[in-house]
Amino acid sequence: MSGAERPGGAEVTVRYWAALRAAAGTASDRVPAGSLAEVLAAAGARHADGPRFAQVLRICSVLVDELPVTQDPAGVDVPADSVVDLLPPFAGG
Repeated sequence: MSGAERPGGAEVTVRYWAALRAAAGTASDRVPAGSLAEVLAAAGARHADGPRFAQVLRICSVLVDELPVTQDPAGVDVPADSVVDLLPPFAGG
């Protein structure tokens, strides 16, 4: 089901970590549910005024409900009330 077919108000939480949190200026956002590609586009649109956000977003690892995503974001469904974690590469350990 695409975001266009979802009932109104269905949202997911997108959590930002490390450099992406700094670029967003917030720890999380609520955006419409849909494919992962749609969720990422909505998050990017929220922070389009900051070019650093888009740069960091491109290199993030993505988890949906704590599961790593390794496939094309267009083919990953993110249902309502899911949590998407965006993790930039970390230095050190």
